[in-house]
Amino acid sequence: MQTTTLLSKIKCPDCGFEKEEKMPTDACQFFYECTSCHALLKPLTGDCCVYCSFGTVKCPPIQEGINCCE
Repeated sequence: MQTTTLLSKIKCPDCGFEKEEKMPTDACQFFYECTSCHALLKPLTGDCCVYCSFGTVKCPPIQEGINCCE
């Protein structure tokens, strides 16, 4: 059985600020506001959430092999 990682360090592509966040397990997080420059991050094309685009760890459903947002 694989352990799901719930912490991911998200990096703002605008200012480079990084912050470790706990990912939700019950939904994709489509928006994230950078706590440094206040840029509103959205997933890149083909990704389901901001953690899959800008985090060090993919979201829990993707880690578990589930396509979470279709």
